[in-house]
Amino acid sequence: MAEAVIRVVGLGKSYATAAGLFPALRGVDLTILPGEYIAIMGPSGSGKSTFMNLLGCLDTPTMGDYFLTGENVAHMATDALAKLRNRTLGFVFQGFNLLPRMTLQDNVALPLVYAGINKEQRRQAAREQLDKVGLLKYAESLPSRISGGQQQRVAIARALVNKPQLILADEPTGNLDSQTSEEIMRLFGDLNAEGITIVLVTHEPDIAAHAKRQVRFLDGKLVSDHLTEQLPC
Repeated sequence: MAEAVIRVVGLGKSYATAAGLFPALRGVDLTILPGEYIAIMGPSGSGKSTFMNLLGCLDTPTMGDYFLTGENVAHMATDALAKLRNRTLGFVFQGFNLLPRMTLQDNVALPLVYAGINKEQRRQAAREQLDKVGLLKYAESLPSRISGGQQQRVAIARALVNKPQLILADEPTGNLDSQTSEEIMRLFGDLNAEGITIVLVTHEPDIAAHAKRQVRFLDGKLVSDHLTEQLPC
């Protein structure tokens, strides 16, 4: 069996409140293998966003272990964690998070700046990914000149520019209309077919149906984990 891209064991996160510690995540166990396509679901306050922040190394657990491509990152030093995150993970957010005064090309290339890649290589890599999502002709445009769906495609191109093993998408269709959402989900499906592991958070069953596996959280606990019933073609 291939080594897990993600393996969490007894993962937990508590936050200090005026009333004492609040356990947002309570001892979660989960393994994600290369090439999987997983939807994380659950109502508001269920712990799914906390879980995604931990998977993305944007927060640290207060209990348990998190192995990312075989390395235990739960207590890894900040610099080492940043390097591992930059070469392993790609992020897609609900709000696109594009810098408004930078061209689409420069937005896509941004992760390569942090990786120390030279300017010409950054340019070539960014244009390659913009071409992949069908937006190369807008490379020199600003984000304000394109639609929300196109901005999300740019965000996906940015997530891909480091050639990550894993894409984490947090409500990637939350700001989009239904038709554009379907287009974005087809793009995720194409990326998964190429072998990229995808984990997305969504509260929408029709979006989760695109994934091959659905994991549901409730009250900080993982309460179900099952394969998605695929409709016949």
